[in-house]
Amino acid sequence: MATASLTKLTVPLANDQSNPPQGLLMPKLQYRFRVNFLNFGTGQTVELTKQIVDIKRPNVNFNPITIDVYNSKVFLQGKPEWQETTINFRDDSTGAVSKLIGEQIQKQFDFMEQASAPSGINYKFSMTFDILDGGNGATTPTILEQWDLEGCFLSSVDYGDMAYNSNDPVQIACNIKFDNAVQTIGGGVGTTVKTQTQGDTVN
Repeated sequence: MATASLTKLTVPLANDQSNPPQGLLMPKLQYRFRVNFLNFGTGQTVELTKQIVDIKRPNVNFNPITIDVYNSKVFLQGKPEWQETTINFRDDSTGAVSKLIGEQIQKQFDFMEQASAPSGINYKFSMTFDILDGGNGATTPTILEQWDLEGCFLSSVDYGDMAYNSNDPVQIACNIKFDNAVQTIGGGVGTTVKTQTQGDTVN
């Protein structure tokens, strides 16, 4: 009998057959994730995946278009713009992470020869960002949500500070600009949604 009361630990819904009582759904947890990189730097990128401290999920902005009319204004959505994401890496003692990031920077711009890459295809990389269910070892983790970030490049890199009075590990902070993001697992962004294809009025 006591267990049945757990279904009431949520927001009360309308009392009809379409909303049977149930408890809260399990939330996605912030620390259950992994990030894989493709064409980043010149070598294997598994150390990048293992040394990530945190990452910002994709953030999209629709720049508004203002239509001035008689006594008021009407607003429409403009072109979507994906905001930069940020990743913080631990700078390991072998230098593997620092080397990979340095190689990617060098692909974007040759600092020795002061030469720029001729085209975006020469330096852009891809990222896959998975939110996991907590499985590990003998229990294969299930991907609850997956983002594919395409056309990525490092827009800024901060190699961090050193301090005698700190016990914190050294970190490298990277801002990453990308062209597009699609949710390949979990639905949502990138899925087929029926939209109105023709209209005559603004609103």
